[in-house]
Amino acid sequence: MAGEPQADCLFCKIVAGAVPATVVRETETTLAFRDINPQAPTHVLVIPKAHHPSAAELAAQAPELAADVLREVGEVAAQEKADSYRLVFNTGAAAGQTVFHAHAHVLAGRGLEWPPG
Repeated sequence: MAGEPQADCLFCKIVAGAVPATVVRETETTLAFRDINPQAPTHVLVIPKAHHPSAAELAAQAPELAADVLREVGEVAAQEKADSYRLVFNTGAAAGQTVFHAHAHVLAGRGLEWPPG
């Protein structure tokens, strides 16, 4: 069920404290932590604590929670002193989503040309 912790979800385990992570910010509804395989000098994931499989499902099922995630992206960027950053939501395996719990990648600290690759 959307919003409920999933026993097989890595990010739900991180929220529960069962799997360690380098947390950089936490609110009542969100958690931000460093990516274990960073793609830029600053690479932080911002997740809702409630389980939603993708950004689209999060926005449809809990728009106020989606807004919390976006607000925290800005707070993370400010905390990391990143006045320019890229925000990425991968949705679906073909797009590179490997953990099916909605999450935003905050990337900064190097040139981030477009298109990425």
